[in-house]
Amino acid sequence: MSQASESERARASQPSGPADEANDEDPSVRGHPRRAQMFPVLTEEEINRLRRFGTPCRYAKGEFLYRFGKACPGVFVILSGKVRIVAPEGLSAKPIIHTYTQRGEFTSDITQLSNKPAVVDAHVIDDVEALLLRPGELSAVMVSEADLGEKLMRALILRRALAMEHGRGVVIVGATGDAHLVELQNFLRRNGFPNMAIDAEQDADAIALLQQLSPVPDDFPLVVCPNGIVLRNPDVGQVASCLGLVPEFDPTHIYDVAIIGAGPAGLAAAVYAASDGLSVAVFDCRAPGGQAGTSSRIENYLGFPTGITGHELASRAFIQAQKFGAHIGIPCEVTALHCDSDLRVVELSDSRRISARTVVIASGAEYRRPGIADLERFERSGVYYWATPVEARLCRRQPVVLVGGGNSAGQAVVFLASHAEHVHMFIRGASLADSMSRYLIERIQSLANVTLHTRIELRALEGGARLERVHYRGAGGIEGSMTTHHLFVFIGAEPNTSWLQQCRVARDDKGFVLTGVDLEDAFVPSLPSQTTVEGVFAIGDVRSGSTKRVASAVGEGAGVVAQVHHFLALVRAGKSAYV
Repeated sequence: MSQASESERARASQPSGPADEANDEDPSVRGHPRRAQMFPVLTEEEINRLRRFGTPCRYAKGEFLYRFGKACPGVFVILSGKVRIVAPEGLSAKPIIHTYTQRGEFTSDITQLSNKPAVVDAHVIDDVEALLLRPGELSAVMVSEADLGEKLMRALILRRALAMEHGRGVVIVGATGDAHLVELQNFLRRNGFPNMAIDAEQDADAIALLQQLSPVPDDFPLVVCPNGIVLRNPDVGQVASCLGLVPEFDPTHIYDVAIIGAGPAGLAAAVYAASDGLSVAVFDCRAPGGQAGTSSRIENYLGFPTGITGHELASRAFIQAQKFGAHIGIPCEVTALHCDSDLRVVELSDSRRISARTVVIASGAEYRRPGIADLERFERSGVYYWATPVEARLCRRQPVVLVGGGNSAGQAVVFLASHAEHVHMFIRGASLADSMSRYLIERIQSLANVTLHTRIELRALEGGARLERVHYRGAGGIEGSMTTHHLFVFIGAEPNTSWLQQCRVARDDKGFVLTGVDLEDAFVPSLPSQTTVEGVFAIGDVRSGSTKRVASAVGEGAGVVAQVHHFLALVRAGKSAYV
């Protein structure tokens, strides 16, 4: 029996608004074309197959299986009783999403693979008997019962997608277009946490809240946490903590491999290592997918002839890694790697330390910033380093300037052209041919609202509270300017390797990590992805000489796992200097 408090039961039994009077689920669910896949009913045979994984449990009327913003214990397979799923909507209304009434229905969404916070309340309407599948048990079902696992996984993914689509979740209150509000929205979106932004001046609930809080301008945006606490102008870390997104790690556990970075390379390594039975920890300071995760559409990735967004690709890989049991810490910033003991020790920004037998560096690169005055000031009011649906809404029917000529820039131009009034593309070279795939060049040339400006160099930014104009120098030294409130910068990236100083991993003159045959001096490892430090490997964009492509990064991530196995075997056999 769960230990719900008397006050919780009392609140649950009281009317809390129009949703409690509803007799049916949310219309967006009722009419959804994939509703049958979203809420399937398991057969008796399927229920019996799950019994060896789950634990029987009972809940009384008035209790909750789980609450919004709190860790959900897992997936509940209903054997008898009734459970109502209620989602937050704004600051007051609570629409009914679905009511589980049939034996064989099951609750929760895909985040139960990682025991992350729920984004709905699961209110017991009639006494419930259920079978509880905890995260580890759910992963075991996915692997051991492939067909049944597929049915469960599809439903759990679709439910979270629905929540994301309709913006149910944490509430952000602020001015539309505020740069910090946009930053928080992007963080939550990329981490798969539903959210909705409401206008501090237009929404009635927001206005009522502000009358109670009396915030000053520097307090915005406000974030309303599930427990009712209101954060004033919080950073990403504070929001993650408020929502329970920051994971726990057992400091006594020794992982077979710690992977630093959850971009395509890191996630590929996590999937293959975990599926091979290795104990895997993955750390990333921001979100799954790295820079690739912000790509509006990747059309030349093998197996996706119609293309796939970077966010979708990263989300699928993230779920796949969790399916096989990888322990993923996001947001968790790695500040140092210690290599002076028998184990490799990863140090996080909160001073936590995690030990591993091997480490895979997949930390990728950070966005390169042009060396122009006032850039930092406008990064919160008109300068962007990625193009997602959040930014697209901000620049709808307005002219934008994009600087850069690589594939990422091309993907962004094509995406923005469907939203912006006009896209002005600035490149320093004479053409796109030397830096961009042909299919993207042809796509850009076909767009009537895109103008390519060649031999252009950005010189200065102008504006008050927000960006107003960009100044540039063209061919022959001709100076010019253009009015815009939105500047997108895609001029490449710098390797994210500053945290490696204490481990003394060798890097090239640009800061990329040297591996394998690129090493010419005293120590030349026999493993192609190994660095100058035994047991430490580097893959993807952070590796010196790597091909900066998603497919290449995924290939390196898959390939490094065989090298990790080989290295661990040498250690066990006593054939390595590493102990």
